Formats: sequence, structure tokens, C-alpha cells
Amino acid sequence: MFDAKDIKTVYERIQPHIKATPLLTNEYINDLLNANIFFKFEGAQATGSFKLRGALNALLTLQEQGRTPEQVVTFSSGNHAQAVAYACQKLDIPATIYIPKTASDFKIKMTRYLGANVVVTDNRKEAEVLSQQLAAQGATFIHPYDNHSVVLGQGTSCYEVLLEGLQPEAIFAPIGGGGLISGTLLAAQLLSPSSRIIGGEPLLANDAYQSYHKGEIVGFSLSPETIADGARTLEVSERTFHQIKQLDDIMLASEEEILLWTRTLFSHLKVTVEPTSAVAMVACKKWLDNQASNKRQTLLVILSGGNMDADTFKAIWK
Repeated sequence: MFDAKDIKTVYERIQPHIKATPLLTNEYINDLLNANIFFKFEGAQATGSFKLRGALNALLTLQEQGRTPEQVVTFSSGNHAQAVAYACQKLDIPATIYIPKTASDFKIKMTRYLGANVVVTDNRKEAEVLSQQLAAQGATFIHPYDNHSVVLGQGTSCYEVLLEGLQPEAIFAPIGGGGLISGTLLAAQLLSPSSRIIGGEPLLANDAYQSYHKGEIVGFSLSPETIADGARTLEVSERTFHQIKQLDDIMLASEEEILLWTRTLFSHLKVTVEPTSAVAMVACKKWLDNQASNKRQTLLVILSGGNMDADTFKAIWK
């Protein structure tokens, strides 16, 4: 389904349009966990998350093929919305984006600022249905994760790190719809095949975890009520599940653990880390707790984004 070697071409395609996001580390966290942990901070990307990589690759690929859309449509809980709006603005393509009202007010506001026609829906299912209806009328649909080009684009975050020569024993990324972890797996297969790939998922949004262990896709009818809004997807897709089945493990994060590590990362890395990013750090901590050896290992954690509104800040620090 995917060829890991394609990530090289994808990175060359989108590199002129994105920021090379920083790789961070912190002595306190490293000593606390007895590991050398590197954090790929996607919050420094132009739209505040890794999602821009996939959105740009999807649209630039269509442009290269001579199929530049006349109109784009998608649905999103926020970060993909901003990414598509930004990419469409740069390419001068009208965009309509359906966002459930449970999404962050900040993400809705910024999507509008970037020029998209934003329609706020009662729930995620309605957003999905309405976006499909507009696509049926001729708009080009850019799915948040069930899209080949999007998955390959998301993989360039990890690829960017591994290009510098880092060979971590394990790599951790959060799971929402599965696009980031799927792309991360591809990048590792290409440049660091010995690395273990571990997903992190909120306990309250554990559809990927259930799917991974049952061997079939398990989903929700309503968006999970987790503070990690990037993981409020209803289910993974067949495309991303194909990759998820190849992971070494998926670790679950309670809401308390997500809040704790959001605060910890914010305090010690000195950057804004949204709760979905902290889910990957919870997975890292739990994986380390399960290791029999005390050997100090080199690890990579993908911090997926840094977009938060005031209400989320209050919930984290109350």
C-alpha cells in the first residue's frame, strides 16, 4: 500500500513550503526518566502542528499532476483545518471546512483567519457527512488521515529527524486517525528500521488500541470526551489501520497523565505543547517503566502540535 522510499520525494516536494521544526531535549526530563529523549516539536510549524506537511503534500501532488482543485473541502477538529486553510491560501484555492463545535475556539478562529469558509457543526459525524456531500458536488476532498499523500506528508516530521543521523531505540507518536503514526512508521522503516514504533492514545479515545488488539477496526459513534482534542476521531481508516497493525505497541494515557505531562513539557521545554502531544510522552514514560534493563536509551517523541485556547490552558493548570 505504501512505499517508504516515497517519503524522500515527498520531503523534497514540501520542504520549500514548510519550516524545519526544532529538535529539543531537556536534562531534567532525561535524568528523571534515565533516558536520552529528543522531542520533535511540530508546534513550531507554520500552522502550529504537523498537519501542514500532509495537507501541502496532498495539494502540491495534485498540482504537479495538473489536477489543481477548483475548490477543496474537508472536516477537522482543528489542526487539519488550519493546515488545509493555509495550504489553500498559498495556492489560491477556495476551501470549505466543516468543524464540530467541540473543537477549540482558537483553532476555529485561526482557520477562518486563513481564509477558509468555516462551517461549525453540532458533532463530528455531521461534519464528515456534510463534507462528503460537498465533495459529491465536485469539490476535492482532502481527508485528515485517510489519504495516501497526507500520510506520506505526515511522515516527513520523523524523516526530518532521522535524516540528521539519530537512531533511536524507540519512537513515540500520538494516535488520532492514525496519519502521523503511519507516516512515522514509514520514515523509520526507511532510515531507522531497528527502532521500535510505539503509539500513544487517550484511554477515553482508545479506538486504535482496541482495533490493534482485536485485529479489526473498532470505532465510536460520538467524539470521545478527552482533553486531547486531536485524538477525538471516531475511528481509524483501513489505510491507517494497515500501518497501525505493524506497530510494536500502543500505550494508553489517562486524562490525569495527559494533564501532568502537558504541564511538565510546558514547564521544562519552555514551549506550548497541546495535550495530544503529551499523549506520546505518556506512552514514552510507560514504555520505559516496562523495560527490564536500566540501560539509558535514546528515544524520539513526536510532539504533534502546540495549538491551545484559553479554556484548555485553564483546564491544564487548574
